[in-house]
Amino acid sequence: MRKKPENCIIVIFGAGSDLASRKLFPALFELAARGHLPEHYLIMGTGRAGISTEEFRREVAGKLAKFAPVGPDKTDALEAFIGRLRYVKADFLEPGDYDNLREQLADASSIGACGSNLLFYLAIPPGLASQVVRNLDGAGLGGRQVRCGEWRKIVVEKPYGTNLGTARELNRIIGGVFSEEQVFRIDHYLGKETVQNILVFRFSNGIFEPIWNRHFIVNVSITIAEDFGIRDRGAFYEETGLLRDIFQNHALQLLAAVAMEPPVDFAADSVRDEKAKLLRSIRLFDASEALRSVVTGQYEGYHSEKNVDPGSPVETFAAVKLFVDNWRWKGVPFFIRAGKNLSETMTEITVTFGCPPQNFFGPADSCSYIANQVIFRIQPEETIAVRFGAKRPGEELITDPVFMKFDYSTSFSEKGLTPYHRLLLDAMAGDQMNFIRQDSVEYSWAIVDSIRKSLEGRLPEPYAVHSNGPESLQDLYR
Repeated sequence: MRKKPENCIIVIFGAGSDLASRKLFPALFELAARGHLPEHYLIMGTGRAGISTEEFRREVAGKLAKFAPVGPDKTDALEAFIGRLRYVKADFLEPGDYDNLREQLADASSIGACGSNLLFYLAIPPGLASQVVRNLDGAGLGGRQVRCGEWRKIVVEKPYGTNLGTARELNRIIGGVFSEEQVFRIDHYLGKETVQNILVFRFSNGIFEPIWNRHFIVNVSITIAEDFGIRDRGAFYEETGLLRDIFQNHALQLLAAVAMEPPVDFAADSVRDEKAKLLRSIRLFDASEALRSVVTGQYEGYHSEKNVDPGSPVETFAAVKLFVDNWRWKGVPFFIRAGKNLSETMTEITVTFGCPPQNFFGPADSCSYIANQVIFRIQPEETIAVRFGAKRPGEELITDPVFMKFDYSTSFSEKGLTPYHRLLLDAMAGDQMNFIRQDSVEYSWAIVDSIRKSLEGRLPEPYAVHSNGPESLQDLYR
C-alpha cells in the first residue's frame, strides 16, 4: 500500500468552478474519508468571489451534498474535512492579490502544522494558466523558489494551448517557473482503471505481447462517443472544436498506451519516454491524405445551441485513419472516432487480429465474422474482452463469435478509486506516470495541427442526432 502523502496545503484556483464542484471536492473528501490524505493538510480555495471562509465551507458542503451524497457513516469525516477548508479572495490576473495569498499560506502553514509543501491546482479557463503561473512566480510562490526539504507542484488541466505554437509558449512559461518534475498535466482518462490496465494486460501476459504487432494485428479502432451534445459549453466549443477537445489528449493518449514499446522499467519517465516516441512516429497529414483519411461532422441542431454562431463551421465529430511509421506498426491503420450526440456514450479500444491462413469452418470471406479481437471497454463499464470463434451447439460444425470477459465490477469486491481520486494522490506523491509530459503534448499538437490544416476549406458534414456519425464514415474503413 502506498504511504500517505507528506503534509501539504492544496491550493485550488477556481474553487467555484464546475470542475471543482463536481470532481475535485468530492474526490478530496472521499480521500479524506478513506484516510488517504496527509495527517496535516489544508485545502485553500481561491476565486474572485468576496466570501468568507465560513461561507466557502457552507458552499462546499452544499456541493458535496449534491455531487457526492454523504451517508450517516461519514458525517464525522465530513465535519473534519470541512474544517480543513480555507478561502482567499484573489483575482487571477491581479499580481497584488498573490502577495496576500502568500501571506495567507504562511499563516495557514504555521497554524495548521501543514508545513510549506504546496500543490497548486488550476481549475480555471486554460487561457488564464500562463498569467497565474507568472503571478505565482512574482509573489515568490514559484516552483524554483522552494526551500530545501519542501516541495511545490502544479496541476494543469487540458487543453494545453490551442495549437503547437501556443502549447510551446505555455510550456516555456511554466518551465520558467516550475521544473518539469513539478508539473502535472492532467488527463482524467489516464486515471481510469482500464486505461492503466492496458499496460498490465500487454506487458504482464506472455500470450499477447508476442503477437502485438503488424504481423498479426490488422487494425486498431478507438471510439470516444457521447450521446449528448455540447450542453452549456457553446462558447468553449466555438473556440475549440472536437479535434482540439478530444483528439489532442484523450484519443492520442489511448493510442499511445495500446501501441507503445515496452519500457525499460515502470518508472514514470521510462513509460513516458515510450509514449513520446510512439506519438513522434505518427505520420502527419497533408491535404491529399486528409481526403482519404479524415471525416468531420456537425450534429443537426448545433447552430441552435446557446453561444454558437449560426454559421459555425466547428466540428462536433471526427474520424481519422492514422498510421504509426515504426517497425512494430508499419502499415497497420489506427482508426479514431469521436463525437457528440451519437447513438451511445461509450469509450472503447478494439484490437482486431488477422484471419488464419485457411478458413475450415465457413466461406473463405467469412473470417471477419469471427475475427479475433481484444476489446478494452473504458466506459460506461470497465471491462476487457477477448473475442474468438467457437462451435455452435448442434450436429453441424458451425462457428460463432464468443467472448471471454473480465469485468472490474464482478472480479473485485473492493471499490476502486475514481480517476480524480487516483490522480490527486499521484500528484501529491510526486508520481508522474499518469500525467502528460511536455514533449508528448507538443507531438500531439503537431498531429492535430496537421489534421486541421489539411481540412482548411472543408466544412463538416451534417449528421443526425443519435446516429453513428456522417454517412461518409463508412468510406474511411474501406
